[in-house]
Amino acid sequence: MKEAIVHGHDNERLSVEIQESPIPVPDVTQILIRVVVSGSNPKDWKGPVRIPAQNHTNTGDDIAGIVERVGSSVLEFKPGDRVASLHKLKTPHGSYAEFALGEECSTFHLPAHVTFEEGATIPLAAMTAALGLFNSLSLPPPWCLGDASARQNAKGGVVVYGASSAVGAFAIKLLRRAKLHPIIAVAGKARAFVEALIDSSQGDVIVDYRKGDDAVVEGIRQAIRQGDKLKYAFDAVSHGQSYLNLSKVLEPGGYITTVTPGHDYKGISPRINLVQTNITTAHTVNRDFAITWFRLFYYGLQEGWLRGHPYDVIPGGLNGLQSGLEKLQSGKASAVKYVYKIGTTEGS
Repeated sequence: MKEAIVHGHDNERLSVEIQESPIPVPDVTQILIRVVVSGSNPKDWKGPVRIPAQNHTNTGDDIAGIVERVGSSVLEFKPGDRVASLHKLKTPHGSYAEFALGEECSTFHLPAHVTFEEGATIPLAAMTAALGLFNSLSLPPPWCLGDASARQNAKGGVVVYGASSAVGAFAIKLLRRAKLHPIIAVAGKARAFVEALIDSSQGDVIVDYRKGDDAVVEGIRQAIRQGDKLKYAFDAVSHGQSYLNLSKVLEPGGYITTVTPGHDYKGISPRINLVQTNITTAHTVNRDFAITWFRLFYYGLQEGWLRGHPYDVIPGGLNGLQSGLEKLQSGKASAVKYVYKIGTTEGS
């Protein structure tokens, strides 16, 4: 099979090599998926150019395709099923290939009306949002609508910083499903996209980051309803001034979750609790959490309250991967996910 390997070089340059690799064999809990569309994420270029241990690897983790074969203990899936899956990060046989391995716990069926392109935008970003909101921040999930005490703690609302990113947009969708308002969404040039996600009738507002850090801090403060205390923030940006701005507006003892593990979050106020969300835990300590939410993603898609993220198909399949990763690296993606139709790879 054809497989793309991402190489990192000096000065944060990257290159992509397409090679012939053996088709992997699933172990007892795994699913072999013929990849129709692969999604991509910023971590796919950051790992090879910044972390030596992640160099020279197939860094793709968003799989959408058709089940080819299942491990001996897999019960939910069978050959021919249309699925999306989160590949186990930092392991071989990722989504930048004609065949990839998914875990049963992080795979979900795709309803017939959901395209593979849309499906490929969901696994990593939506699970990161779910982990950040309902595990790291311990906000009440949608099945706890009757828990008055838990919901009282979130009465002041939640800030989503980087609301137009895939992770930020899924965070808003999941907050709405959990009926947690107001949502204070920090966004910029993709403001129109974010306006379609929030519910202004529930007090949701947008703060424009393009006016500068001081204006962001003041805008968030003005968005807090009189008498409320803002205790929770989801930082889908997690670099620059984002977490510092958030630490200035949260109540003492409030919580910020970030999505870039290992980053040195210098300067954050000691009165704020910083909790880092790490997507790799979806296959380890938070496996039960992931099993639950990936099944709920299917029902959300089937019922219509969940949709994928807007996407651009990068031409050329795996031949277009370097171009797409370089566009991600240069920050050209705004309110969009780059996806790759593997069957359009030259020679496939």
